[in-house]
Amino acid sequence: MSMVREAVVRDYGGVSADGRRRERRDRLIGAGRALWGDGGLNAVSVRGVCKQAGLVHRYFYEHFAGRDELIVAVSNEIRDDVVATLVSASASTGGDAGDRLRAALTALLQAIADDPRLHRILSTNTSEVAGLENRRRETVDLVADLVIEHGAGLPGLPSATTSFTRHRARFIVGGVDHLIADWLDDRDLTVGELADLCTRWAMAVAAAGPGGDEKPPTPENVRHRVSGQSSNLRQTPT
Repeated sequence: MSMVREAVVRDYGGVSADGRRRERRDRLIGAGRALWGDGGLNAVSVRGVCKQAGLVHRYFYEHFAGRDELIVAVSNEIRDDVVATLVSASASTGGDAGDRLRAALTALLQAIADDPRLHRILSTNTSEVAGLENRRRETVDLVADLVIEHGAGLPGLPSATTSFTRHRARFIVGGVDHLIADWLDDRDLTVGELADLCTRWAMAVAAAGPGGDEKPPTPENVRHRVSGQSSNLRQTPT
């Protein structure tokens, strides 16, 4: 009898107990992701997540100690998805470093175009969430590391990581992030056009030397010049 009972506990409807727990965790994270993406971080609550996931509270606490722990899990999933998208697109593309960068940006922009909530979550200030105090900077640094690693062929980005190389990589990531935020409001370019614009700007920044008193443009200046670049881009024969 005990063996039969154990089999029932471990396997219900063809799904093991571990499988059901994983499925519930995925539903909770998915619910948190949807609420955060649609309504901002303040929209995420234990009650709201459980309602969205269609689960009772005890299943929430089966996986998470509280709201903040769920938010960390959602943030980790988003970060991992972004990194996987960038790496996969870059690795599967032939050509030079510029081609790989353009492919990675195109894949990321398409993902954001398909689900704008992705960028809203990425750009949220999570400094008051335990475990995510520095997440935004950590994410920028992580993507900057990818730029350095996979963009070693870009002019001005040597394979050896120096402080100047890292500054430029961070600047590229921050500038692209600002451009994406503006693009989500205006949608004045296609995904391909924005990817091409970001690639050209990134390569220009990568190629710029530290040269004396020369100061690189700020992300804000880059944003102000987008409209002019957009016009030129649309006039460029394909």
